[in-house]
Amino acid sequence: MSWPLTLIMVFEFLIGLTDVYIAGKVSKEIQATYGFVIQLYFILIVIANALTVGTVSVVSRLYTSGDKTELTKAVFSSLVTAVGAGIVLAVTGIFLSPEMIRLLNIPKELKHFAIPFIEIYALGLIFHYLLINCNGILRSCQMVKRSLITMALVCVINIALNFFLVFHTSLSFRGIAAATASSVFIGSMINLAYVRKVMIGEKNFSINMVKKMVGIGWPIGMLQVLWQLSSMVLFLILSALPENRVEILAALTTGLRIESVIYLPVFGFNMANAVIVGNLLGEKRKEDVFRSGFITAAIGVLIVTLMAIAVILNARWIASFLSDNEIVTRESMKYIYVSMISEPFMAWGIILGGGLNGAGDTKSVMMRVALSVWFVRIPLSYIFVVLFGFGPISVWWSMNISQFVQAFLMSKRYFDREWLFSGKETP
Repeated sequence: MSWPLTLIMVFEFLIGLTDVYIAGKVSKEIQATYGFVIQLYFILIVIANALTVGTVSVVSRLYTSGDKTELTKAVFSSLVTAVGAGIVLAVTGIFLSPEMIRLLNIPKELKHFAIPFIEIYALGLIFHYLLINCNGILRSCQMVKRSLITMALVCVINIALNFFLVFHTSLSFRGIAAATASSVFIGSMINLAYVRKVMIGEKNFSINMVKKMVGIGWPIGMLQVLWQLSSMVLFLILSALPENRVEILAALTTGLRIESVIYLPVFGFNMANAVIVGNLLGEKRKEDVFRSGFITAAIGVLIVTLMAIAVILNARWIASFLSDNEIVTRESMKYIYVSMISEPFMAWGIILGGGLNGAGDTKSVMMRVALSVWFVRIPLSYIFVVLFGFGPISVWWSMNISQFVQAFLMSKRYFDREWLFSGKETP
């Protein structure tokens, strides 16, 4: 279950890496702008991610329970809801995001680029919603390899369009967003064809199914909103630095993309853990659930530790590859050296959280991650930079401390086992 999901994360990473690389080749301003806009875009897709978490929890149990009628009802209801939400959020993104960018305290030289970026991203939002939802359905029904094929095609198409649209058309930097919108449209159509084969018999929309999915998924949606907002707040805090603001923001964008290579197996194991826990609960094998989630997390931590060491040893080469600016490269390296210390703890907490999500215990995951970010990371970053006047490295250490707190809180919840006996039942 984990290796196809990890490869899917690799494809998504390659898309993001290409975005950062091309943005850096255009200018440091475009690279910094992309880093901010992509955080705002992620906020717009949180409903898709939240719905998908609820969908995986419900559909994975129905798939192993053998009830094809209820399975079809759940899949169809989830698809309809995803499309409707995608339309609403696309309209919201097109009309409200530009005004939000104008009001935010980001460097003035970035606002001119940010507005067309987010408008184009919003145009493809409905298809991104459909793509994300279908991927969740396919892995819940043990068809993750089909999802893998789709994402491989999305990756190739996105990267090819990136280079072509940016460097060979009048779109220029706008081509980064246009490539994403085009590739997710194609991927959503392919995935939809796969998912149609899962639905057997009459397709009925069930509001009760949707309520069940939303009830499980909304805490994760709220969590992702809080997470992305925290990233935007960090951008604003770093914008208060007295010098090299644009370079530091570009370095954060670069550093996050480099760090995201570590997230590939982490989120692969996170999603696999959710499906494994859901499938085992659907088969009424509670005695295997706890052990499987623990083993999955342990394997993920081992892999992440080895990857973190490799990234540290190659930090200069990686950072210089993504930016030609010496200041950006230097600050990106500092970010890497500090952030890699907390990566094993990050992996442990996130993978255990995936198991809790699969059991429907999403509220506890939301509270623990939100606490570590908004009561540890953001306050410490603000105090260090704004009140004490420390440099950006103090923000990087604040991020580390929040990861340690998050891993501790998630471990405490997982090992008390209350979630195992109070999870959501199959509808």
